[in-house]
Amino acid sequence: MKTFLTLFIALTFSPLLRAETSKMNFKGAVAEVYKKASGDDLWIYRFDPPGHDPQKDKRPAVVFFFGGGWNGGTPGQFEPHSRYLASRGMVAFVADYRVKSRQKATPNQCVSDGKSAVRWVRKNASRLGIDPEKILAGGGSAGGHVAAATGICDGFEEQGEDLSISSKPAALLLFNPVYDNGPEGYGHSRVTEWFPAISPAHNITKDDPPAIVFLGTKDKLIPVATAEAFRDKMKETGIKSVLHTYEGAPHGFFNQGKTPDHFSDTVAKTDRFLVELGYLSGEADLEKIAELAAKPKPEKKKQ
Repeated sequence: MKTFLTLFIALTFSPLLRAETSKMNFKGAVAEVYKKASGDDLWIYRFDPPGHDPQKDKRPAVVFFFGGGWNGGTPGQFEPHSRYLASRGMVAFVADYRVKSRQKATPNQCVSDGKSAVRWVRKNASRLGIDPEKILAGGGSAGGHVAAATGICDGFEEQGEDLSISSKPAALLLFNPVYDNGPEGYGHSRVTEWFPAISPAHNITKDDPPAIVFLGTKDKLIPVATAEAFRDKMKETGIKSVLHTYEGAPHGFFNQGKTPDHFSDTVAKTDRFLVELGYLSGEADLEKIAELAAKPKPEKKKQ
């Protein structure tokens, strides 16, 4: 009995078996916990515009979610995008969320965390100098799914949160998003329990936010036809939807450190889209984009 008890305690409290999302160190960013879930702290990292004064300003904001197949990934993926949009006057965030490798999370929990992150930003908008009506969501791959689901899919709200505060973003910035989770789409076997409610492509309605989507024509996870169908359904519903395809580009082509020209072009087109929607003004800062494209992605230190 004593041997069994000792083994039980060792297994229960082993750091290898416990949920673990470590706080990361992004230079100049402010880190806060936006949610506690699965016994873990979920961190969100904020990049403020130069000279930002939360007491006086009321700026648009964006929350980015990393890709990784709902299995893993790091908030650092969208650090360069956040730094760029902060330089243009937005308050930009990268959010951690539960994934399978760290918390044994399921895709519905990923979506729930995404909604919690958007709601947290809106709840704290006054304190952070943000316009609560101008909070956007963005992401890549499975993070693109999380972002799209916050804007399009009803439900998946975290129990115990103040649901009078909306978790719906005002626009979507999607980089090769896996947003069709139907039988012929991505990850259907993992979301069958929540399908079709969890699939953005199957839940488009007229109250959904406008979206911009970037996709490589050689993406093995998302066919161009899927992206075109999403764009067309959005437009038929009366929602602004823009699709940019990149000939011969694979999944993840847009990331900093991949092809600099693709990174630069997708960021510049994101800027133009935000100008069209009224969230930014003026011309894209091509010099800043080139600086970020040329900068090697640093290894993030955990605290």
